[in-house]
Amino acid sequence: MSAPARILVIKLSALGDVVQAFPAFDRIRAAHPDAHLTLLTTAPYAALAAAGPWFDAVDPDGRPRSLAGTLGLIGRMRRRRHDVVYDLQGNDRTNALFQALRPSPPRWSGVAFGCALPHRNPDRMRMHTLERQAEQLRDAGAWPDAPTAPRTAPAPDVSWLLALEPGVPAEALAEPRPVALLVPGAAPHRPAKRWPADRYADLARRLRDLGYAVQLVGGPAETALAGDIAAAAPGSVNLAGRTDFAGVAALGARAALAVGNDTGPMHLIAAAGAPSICLFSADSDPALCAPRGAVTVLRQPDLADLPVHAVLDAAVTRMAIHGR
Repeated sequence: MSAPARILVIKLSALGDVVQAFPAFDRIRAAHPDAHLTLLTTAPYAALAAAGPWFDAVDPDGRPRSLAGTLGLIGRMRRRRHDVVYDLQGNDRTNALFQALRPSPPRWSGVAFGCALPHRNPDRMRMHTLERQAEQLRDAGAWPDAPTAPRTAPAPDVSWLLALEPGVPAEALAEPRPVALLVPGAAPHRPAKRWPADRYADLARRLRDLGYAVQLVGGPAETALAGDIAAAAPGSVNLAGRTDFAGVAALGARAALAVGNDTGPMHLIAAAGAPSICLFSADSDPALCAPRGAVTVLRQPDLADLPVHAVLDAAVTRMAIHGR
């Protein structure tokens, strides 16, 4: 069989999931150095993927919201005649895409019924995302020595992102004091993943008293939340909505500490090297999705029951380990 010339990779969202797909992107490109690789994703992550070292093209319309859009996507996939598809999303939406390409679908790596390169492990959804995707690529022949044992996959490599010009206020990167990043947001439809704002404000004040400059990070939708915390902790800087992804990584690379909920920016920050405390409620399982790196996970079924002193103690311990 000749080497595949046209390959599609599917990873639609969300930010943390896209960041945790970086190792899979690396291995797919390494396995197919001469192929034309296209990523099917969604608009918020198109520029991030296009700036990376993997893809020749990025299709940002991977989650159409109408029948006409869905038919358009299927039509594009048929016309492009991909030789192989690596479906790293693996959900009902992408499984339906595979079925829509019958009777002659491309060689498909994923969990779609009848695909040529199935990920057969019945316990795959009990694996951490990094090992699960590594195992999927091993089964597809793209990563023969994939790290599939628990906690053997390393953190995503974001060195290429750190080499980009960061979109972040210059004064934030020029802060001479050791910096503590706080990431108080999470997906709007999952409020149980958020540690209460007043706890973040209390933590910010305590970190300030220890000599740290506090910077709050988040997306545009979290500007007001971060602003409220900054107002309750004078001296804190609200950077929510004022950074791009490269900026978030740059902040993480120089931070003495990061504390945040189970949310996408924490994956970038931890991968960039920040000693990190990641807070989990019963709403998500760190065994399946926690950031990798210098990360301490604190889990409380209801984050309202997690006291500030427990987070501060974990932060001090984590910083001491790393000499920050």
